[in-house]
Amino acid sequence: MSTKNTENTTSSLDGLKWGITILLLAAIIVGNYIYGESLHIVARVGVLLLLAALAVFSAAMTEKGRIFVDFAKESRLEVRKVVWPTRQETIQTTLIILAVSTIVGLVLWGLDGVFVRVVEFITTAI
Repeated sequence: MSTKNTENTTSSLDGLKWGITILLLAAIIVGNYIYGESLHIVARVGVLLLLAALAVFSAAMTEKGRIFVDFAKESRLEVRKVVWPTRQETIQTTLIILAVSTIVGLVLWGLDGVFVRVVEFITTAI
């Protein structure tokens, strides 16, 4: 990832920004509870999405939010570098996993049956 120097300096306004974020999230919960029956669903969802977007924006403006946004951008760049398997490779791998899982399941089922009979033999012999 990045080798940026991220010192532990927080802005004095970060606390206020986090407070606004928490208030917006609380407003979403309380507003949905209060206006759950009276407000039309489309209007309610629109207001809730707007408040959620404002909360995300407020959180992204903090120092920790900026660090997270930078991390998300760098992660997206790394995902673009991944070489994804072809459809044929995916199908073959899936079939191998299913076959091995079936074989292991049958072996465990057989061992369970043997152990049940051994324990049954031991407990009835006593």
